[in-house]
Amino acid sequence: MKILVYYCYGGAHTSVTCASIHLNYLPSDRIPGPEEFAPLPFYDKMDHDKLGTPVYMGRDEYGWDVYIIGLKRANAVIIPAIRTYLNACGKDQADLLLVNALVELHPLTSIGGYSSRRLGLLSLGRRMTVWGIRKSYPKFLDLVSRVKENLRMRHY
Repeated sequence: MKILVYYCYGGAHTSVTCASIHLNYLPSDRIPGPEEFAPLPFYDKMDHDKLGTPVYMGRDEYGWDVYIIGLKRANAVIIPAIRTYLNACGKDQADLLLVNALVELHPLTSIGGYSSRRLGLLSLGRRMTVWGIRKSYPKFLDLVSRVKENLRMRHY
């Protein structure tokens, strides 16, 4: 089984954006319009009690199962713990790819995420996150492009 996990702080914006680009739910040749974010599974919808739980997004063209996960600030502990556990179990890590989806964001993305997820101001907060994600979209495209190139090289 090949597993790709995009992880970020809350699992509601950047990891969802990367996974959505990866799985062609969002375009890879242009910046999407604001309306293209509404149908995305889990965009700005991750419940706080789902933090630390991998959420399946789909399977890519190389046969990798793509997941998202929100780790808050625990990624420095959780990622090595996962690797240590796999080593202890004698599992090959070649079929597990963990990708930090926290690209440099426009500050409005974080403000919008806080407004939406913590304050419950969904409409305003979601619009701010989408605006910020769209401003940073070329960085997401670059990250996902590098991940897909890595997978393509492993595939052949």
